[in-house]
Amino acid sequence: MDILLDVFGWAGGAAFVLAYYLVSAGKLKAEGWEYQALNLFGAVAVGLSAFPKKAWPALGLEVVWGAIALISLARFFKEKKSI
Repeated sequence: MDILLDVFGWAGGAAFVLAYYLVSAGKLKAEGWEYQALNLFGAVAVGLSAFPKKAWPALGLEVVWGAIALISLARFFKEKKSI
């Protein structure tokens, strides 16, 4: 089980780094759904890794990070639907 949690943590971290790289390289827009989806995946994956290890500060960060991504995704699709 510990290995699986570590895989989640590493995958989430990789998603954060990939999202940051793609925006910094101009390959994704920060306002786009792809960027927010990568951030949401990263937050959920790292959160799943942090919770059983009782890494509360990391889990708190991921909850906030994931909430921001969810709100941004909802706003993106709401605006797209109204166009």
